[in-house]
Amino acid sequence: MTSPSQSIPLTRDVDAVIVPAGYPVKLLAGEQASITQDLGGSYTVVVNGNLFRIAGKDADALGLAVTAAARDESFTGPMDEQQLWEVMKTCYDPEIPVNLVDLGLIYGCAVSPLPAGGHRVEVKMTLTAPGCGMGSTIAHDVETKVMSVPGVTEAHVELVWDPPWNQAMMSEAAKLQLGLL
Repeated sequence: MTSPSQSIPLTRDVDAVIVPAGYPVKLLAGEQASITQDLGGSYTVVVNGNLFRIAGKDADALGLAVTAAARDESFTGPMDEQQLWEVMKTCYDPEIPVNLVDLGLIYGCAVSPLPAGGHRVEVKMTLTAPGCGMGSTIAHDVETKVMSVPGVTEAHVELVWDPPWNQAMMSEAAKLQLGLL
């Protein structure tokens, strides 16, 4: 990871999302960016005093290598639900350096076989605050990563607000990492 205090110029114009509002914006080539978080394949950067999220597919704009997730299209084995939970642990809120599963934001994951083969995965998740503008971006990250799991042919992520999220839903590891224990 780049040092948070190190400022780097963007190498090209890049689509980003302003955090926490969730609005899409375009950052311009040459603007100075400082990476504050590079977890889960996306980047949280500070540009002109504001936070933005840049997708991993645009890492080259930060002078970093773009890595593509491989997907095994020939998979025919049984669905591994544990693999779904592991891949969801690679999803992060751009403001919090703890994965969504350990934050307690993933309420459920249901897998059902499809008649034509493959599986449909339904994920219910919430956010730390109902007014968070990043909800659709974070949900899309979860859906994309779930779709990368062999055997998944359909995925749907639903944002729910009941029960309301609270800090008691975090794992002990998350609380420890955030200094709450």
